[in-house]
Amino acid sequence: MAHATHLAGLDVTDDDALPLYPVRPAGLDAFLASHDPSAVAFIRAQHFKAEAQSVVILPGANGLACAILGLGEDRSPAAFGGLATQLPPATIWRLMPGDYDLDLAILGAAMGAYRFDRLKPRTETPARIVTPPSEGRSIALAEAICFARDLINTPANLLGPAELADTAADLAARCGGRIQRVTGTDLQAGYPALAAVGAGSSRAAQMLRFSWRDNAALPLISLCGKGVCFDTGGYDIKPSAAMLRMKKDMGGAAIALGLAQAIMTRNLPVRLDVRIGCVENSISGQAMRPLDVLHTRAGLTVEVGNTDAEGRLVLADLLADAAADKPDWLIDFATLTGAARVALGPELPALFANDDGIANALIAAGTGARDPLWRLPLWADYAPWLDSNVADLNTVSQKPFAGAIVAALFLERFVPQSIPWAHIDTYAWNDQTRPGRPEGGEAQGLRAAFTAIETFCTLRND
Repeated sequence: MAHATHLAGLDVTDDDALPLYPVRPAGLDAFLASHDPSAVAFIRAQHFKAEAQSVVILPGANGLACAILGLGEDRSPAAFGGLATQLPPATIWRLMPGDYDLDLAILGAAMGAYRFDRLKPRTETPARIVTPPSEGRSIALAEAICFARDLINTPANLLGPAELADTAADLAARCGGRIQRVTGTDLQAGYPALAAVGAGSSRAAQMLRFSWRDNAALPLISLCGKGVCFDTGGYDIKPSAAMLRMKKDMGGAAIALGLAQAIMTRNLPVRLDVRIGCVENSISGQAMRPLDVLHTRAGLTVEVGNTDAEGRLVLADLLADAAADKPDWLIDFATLTGAARVALGPELPALFANDDGIANALIAAGTGARDPLWRLPLWADYAPWLDSNVADLNTVSQKPFAGAIVAALFLERFVPQSIPWAHIDTYAWNDQTRPGRPEGGEAQGLRAAFTAIETFCTLRND
């Protein structure tokens, strides 16, 4: 039977699909030797050298005969990321055997074909690539990535705390998860720091939790996501230019939900526990103020050094709650600091961890999946920078250094050392369109985390 997906750029198997030959420079001569002289002459006339992202389309009796995709030395999904636009619209193609990984090829084609078309429909059907039934893993990951991208790209007026919580609840319901939604006075009592962040908005904050599977013999994976649907900065208001992309400040929640979807779709042998802090950081008479002192779920008091450091308050309550269940792995995702972007740039999320095992697993998985992370230290000598004269700790340091490390050290205070914990500080955005990475929301770290969890399960069962 045909294998189908709703992703643009992928299609059911089709016997009439045109052949698409991926070729590397080292294999070009052998490839040309297997074709008739007229085709070879046509290819050479295009000065085709099998460089990455180069395409030659050969004419045939019915219009098109085949296409050749140059791969260069690129072995990442991006090598196939331009196919949806490089090939003629509404055509269907079948990848022919070659020196490449089919899983990464299908993933790259799907990632490159993505468009956020909820508000501006496509005007034409993109080229599509046949998806073999065996490629269920790559399809599941592509669908998870595009799900996260859609959430990040949705304007904040259409995706507030309630809508984000609804999306998480819908995902859980589709996969048979148990849902817990915390609002109002229950939120203030149980998640006081999260509630304080959302107090300034007319759109009430929520904590949405769902769990999947009850089998205590399976490892427990806990995911936490920062879901700040829009961040003005609060009373420490952001400059207008810095506010332009703040609809993406829920990118951590989007990535956590996309990862959860992939785990459940692929039926990984784990128990899953997901917590999303759904909130908006706005300004009003009810908003938290600089130097306010807040209570947290963990019992620690926190002085608000800057109202724009709100994401760590959201995560503090989520992490304390998740850690109480003693998960085998606890991972949080957040668009937490500009300092991480200064240190590593927009394409390389910062990884912090209190355990070398989980850190090494995530780094190795990210390298293998071409979804890299870079570990930064939880440098203990900077921990006193968070000291406060009136509370257990401050949300920020008064020193203009190591902002990403200081934020991670703040979070570490809410996770017992006995719980393997990883914090991923991500940009969650592509500033420009490149093969496989259209401009807009991006699920950075999703493939790395999925592959690490997948490997964790395999090693545990051996």
